[in-house]
Amino acid sequence: MDAAPTNPDSSPAEFARLYDNHSREVWAMAYARRLDRDQAMDIVQEAFLRLWRAWEAGETILSPRAWLLRVARNLAEDTAKSAFHRNGTSPVDWLYGIAGRSPMPVQQLERAETLAQIRQLLADLPTDDRDILTLRYALDYDTNQIAELLGIQVTAVHMRLSRARKRLADRLAEQGVTSLP
Repeated sequence: MDAAPTNPDSSPAEFARLYDNHSREVWAMAYARRLDRDQAMDIVQEAFLRLWRAWEAGETILSPRAWLLRVARNLAEDTAKSAFHRNGTSPVDWLYGIAGRSPMPVQQLERAETLAQIRQLLADLPTDDRDILTLRYALDYDTNQIAELLGIQVTAVHMRLSRARKRLADRLAEQGVTSLP
């Protein structure tokens, strides 16, 4: 604060008085918007710096309190927008507690082991069971397509699927597989 403001009502003493009277209120408003003490203090400092510069530029500010609150609100919103572009919707430290979409390594290993068990059990099933389960679940054929491909009735497809699923479920239960990945 080397230069004195040119506005006659804006002396260093007036600036100090404004700071003493309104800095807590400006801080509280900035804190309410950002929920971060340090950012709120930075916003307060920037708002008062802008007030000083406006006075130096000869700008007449009729209501410094309202002006400071408006500038602080805008600074808080600008900070939020720039934080959004840098970090997404939350500050970086909030992101540490958010789980990713990828499973944890232990879960990946358990899933791989379960799938290996299922593949082995499928390999041990009779060929007809394996074929009908593969057509329905691996290739996503509907029962009409399976019936046409195998040359059997749709009701026979339903019956074979039901029996094949039951045999596979029984074998999974014997192996201790209680849930599928």
